Amino acid sequence: MGVLQKMIGFSIEERAILLAHYIIDSKDTVRGAAKKYGISKSTVHKDVSERLLRINPALASEVRLVLDENKAERHIRGRSSN
Repeated sequence: MGVLQKMIGFSIEERAILLAHYIIDSKDTVRGAAKKYGISKSTVHKDVSERLLRINPALASEVRLVLDENKAERHIRGRSSN
């Protein structure tokens, strides 16, 4: 079963939490998470930036730290931090 098939059974809240844990554990970017889970960058960003803040503010803060670190390092990566 592919990753995309795994995402189908999740609620929006579950998806936001899953994405947050993936980004925190892997230190991956929004772009990388979107590619891994077969969803758009906009969806990942909205899930971890807006929805997660309402669901689990502490987890949202942890994700924000990783995303801010990725943004600060994007010049080293040679591409967008998204």
